Amino acid sequence: MKFKWDMNPKQDRFDPKDFNKVMKAVVTTGNGGYDKLQCRVVNLPKLGPGEVLLQVLAAGVNNTEINTRIGWYSSSVTTGTEKTATAEEELVTEKADGGWNEATPFPFIQGTDCCGRIVAVAPGGDKSTIGSRVLVRACMRRSGFGSMDNIWMGSDFDGAFAQFVKVPAAEVFAVNCNWSDAELGTIPCAYGTAENMVHRGKVCKGEHILVAGASGGVGSAVVQLVKRRGATVTAIAAKAKMVQVLSLGADRVIDRDDDVVDSLGENAVDVVIDNVAGPAFGSRLKALKRGGRYVSSGAIGGPLVTLDMRTFYLKDLTLVGCTAWDEPIFPNLISYIERDELRPLVAKTFPLERIADAQREFLEKKHVGNFVLIPPGT
Repeated sequence: MKFKWDMNPKQDRFDPKDFNKVMKAVVTTGNGGYDKLQCRVVNLPKLGPGEVLLQVLAAGVNNTEINTRIGWYSSSVTTGTEKTATAEEELVTEKADGGWNEATPFPFIQGTDCCGRIVAVAPGGDKSTIGSRVLVRACMRRSGFGSMDNIWMGSDFDGAFAQFVKVPAAEVFAVNCNWSDAELGTIPCAYGTAENMVHRGKVCKGEHILVAGASGGVGSAVVQLVKRRGATVTAIAAKAKMVQVLSLGADRVIDRDDDVVDSLGENAVDVVIDNVAGPAFGSRLKALKRGGRYVSSGAIGGPLVTLDMRTFYLKDLTLVGCTAWDEPIFPNLISYIERDELRPLVAKTFPLERIADAQREFLEKKHVGNFVLIPPGT
């Protein structure tokens, strides 16, 4: 399905001298199906103090945009993301608690991942940065890193599913590498989330790490980031994707339909990094050694799990939740990219106006890596 823009501006490209122009954007109008994704021509963002304007060069597709649109974060939703997204009857009612922190600010522009180029700065800003290719730190700790208070671009305020986006200047990071725009567009959400989990989980050289959902955007990033720390990776993935996951550096891959304890035994791994959850949650805890750490920032396989508290306390386990990114996370990622220590995984690119097609195919979970949207005029 290819959308038609609801009006056709005379020019797609931006003249930074004129702040009265319009831009093309995908506006999400409420909780619901793909009909809630509307391609519109809207006003160009106006900069406030300390902000910069970016031309969006590439914007990644993530679970979070789909989850926000369908209201999956609401406590009333009990199924995994794929089942919820395809159950139209669950999408009828607007969910007041369906956003990350509070009610979702519909209508707004989603898009958590952004590779962009600085085209304008607010008065008093550093004009020397204009022209720089940058990545946006999507998770913003507006009260400082001493507080867990956080907001997310594309979930709490307008994001990158547009030709242009405004962001705080402190949240953009110049990156010098030979990667394409699409390759850089895979990084912020997936790799930021993955590095935050690896960091919070205190993954060390020589440890054995179990990675669930290892073929997805976050999971494939976790595999790479764990390996660069010198740990051993056992990955969980569909049989059809095992070879690709091994090529990322995994030492072993277990079929996602197999029982982890049957495959590895109990007390086999130091850390579980799991964004899947669902029915297999309990067996992954059993696979942890005494004193092990279980780390998660998602639950695409189902948010409600069964926890045997005896497994938790008798094994002295630590459960680590990860949403707010810690201060070192994004600078670390930029340095890994510039030292060529990561491998970008672009599964497919789509024009921005084909966002519904991209999200449908994303939910089929047949790909390894990330989907990326390319705005018009880039």
